[in-house]
Amino acid sequence: MPFFINPWIFLFWAVGSWIIGMLGRDTRFGFGGNFLIAFLFSPLVGVIALLAAQPPKRMVRRREDKRSSESELRNRH
Repeated sequence: MPFFINPWIFLFWAVGSWIIGMLGRDTRFGFGGNFLIAFLFSPLVGVIALLAAQPPKRMVRRREDKRSSESELRNRH
């Protein structure tokens, strides 16, 4: 017995996975990793993985640099 899936469900699944991938492009897994997790398991699992993912080290450094530069500006005044 063949298993057919409704095209609307597949479209929702693929678009949801793409959105998860786009939201996760700046995380540790990147677009591809987040997209694959969401597409292979489900967009709901993709959201959980996206929330659990840490930003890459360079993003953390940028945030720390920004905080330190803001604190230096406050100390000058």
